[in-house]
Amino acid sequence: MFDLILRNATLPDGRQGIDIAVRGGRIAALALAIAAEAGEVIDVGGRLVSPPFVDPHFHMDATLSLGLPRMNVSGTLLEGIALWGELRPLLTKEALVERALRYCDLAVSQGLLHIRSHVDTSDPRLVTAEALLEVRERVRSYIDLQLVAFPQDGYYRAPEGPRSLERALDMGLDVVGAIPHFERTMAEGARSLEAICRIAAERGLPVDVHCDETDDPLSRHVETLAAETVRFGLQGRVTGSHLTSMHSMDNYYVSKLIPLMAEARMQVIANPLINIMLQGRHDTYPKRRGLTRVRELMDAGLTVALGQDCTMDPWYAMGSADMLEVAHMAIHVAQMGSVADKHRIFEAVTTHSARLMGLEGYGLAVGCHADLVVLQAADVVEALRLKPTRLLVLRRGKVIAKNPPRITELCLPDRPARIDSGRDFLPAGSTVPEARSGI
Repeated sequence: MFDLILRNATLPDGRQGIDIAVRGGRIAALALAIAAEAGEVIDVGGRLVSPPFVDPHFHMDATLSLGLPRMNVSGTLLEGIALWGELRPLLTKEALVERALRYCDLAVSQGLLHIRSHVDTSDPRLVTAEALLEVRERVRSYIDLQLVAFPQDGYYRAPEGPRSLERALDMGLDVVGAIPHFERTMAEGARSLEAICRIAAERGLPVDVHCDETDDPLSRHVETLAAETVRFGLQGRVTGSHLTSMHSMDNYYVSKLIPLMAEARMQVIANPLINIMLQGRHDTYPKRRGLTRVRELMDAGLTVALGQDCTMDPWYAMGSADMLEVAHMAIHVAQMGSVADKHRIFEAVTTHSARLMGLEGYGLAVGCHADLVVLQAADVVEALRLKPTRLLVLRRGKVIAKNPPRITELCLPDRPARIDSGRDFLPAGSTVPEARSGI
């Protein structure tokens, strides 16, 4: 007897007609035609069932603050940072909590149940840390929220940068952050990486650095980060986020750099939506797009994940908490259009991001948490193409969000009356198992 059985599912690895049985909030069985009873049985009609989406790079303290206190007119990274500096003294804990909780509601609706958020520690009031720690507790039952102590203005550049970061970690933030390319000099940037890696080693914490988020090919802090990772024995615990300067670096230098990163077992997060919006702003044509070398880093065996980064804040006026939108953009900008590439991109917003965040019990296997998303798509490739409706979102085997299928009714002579984009536009030769009852 199980608590729940999802019948007739297609899994990301291509298996079809699979039943997923849940007991005690975990996957208890995963097989064809499980002969058992359950308290609840849902036939998903051959649709794709995935583990939840994972966003390993976000700024929840800034989310939904678009227009406060004004708009980013130039649309540049530097004006966004300046604008955040204007807004920061006006922030209140109550407003931060309210906006973050609204974003978490949106995330759940999109099947996004794991988020790593950077928390600005440059203001010694640390109201951002207080607010996000409260949010972490309030959403604990449905979202895993990791918090990075992030010195937005620079570890050394901010007046009380080192002390504020340590205080935020003492309050309970989970990860040590830095932004070396925003320090006053390259030397201070390198010193900041030595400092934060030392802190991480002493405290037993992971590291996640906004690293070389610039079009300058000579911004090479990632090399220093790899070296400090090895020096402090942090292999497998250090993430370089953005790494957009790699887009502009000389190929010979990159041929040396990527093996150094692999030696350090560094992890990488690219943020396609924001990287291509903010980078290349000083170019006319040809215009660089700024996304790091996703394919090459994957080919070298590094764990490469994709992040949302921003939603309706001083840096980015768009965003929807939809990690398939992020993945969709990555396919285009990284020119990863093959079926195999698309599966790797899907992993970058699911299993690879989960590995980067060190999530326990994540996945589609017996013993994993029954955290699942049912999508109105036939498989991974179609999910990336359509960015489909999340029909069901489950946490520990309980439905926490649901949407009706997106069906269009046509009023055309001699044409179908209804269109289901998840079924009616499959490539030639594709099949979807017939639903026994439908969802």
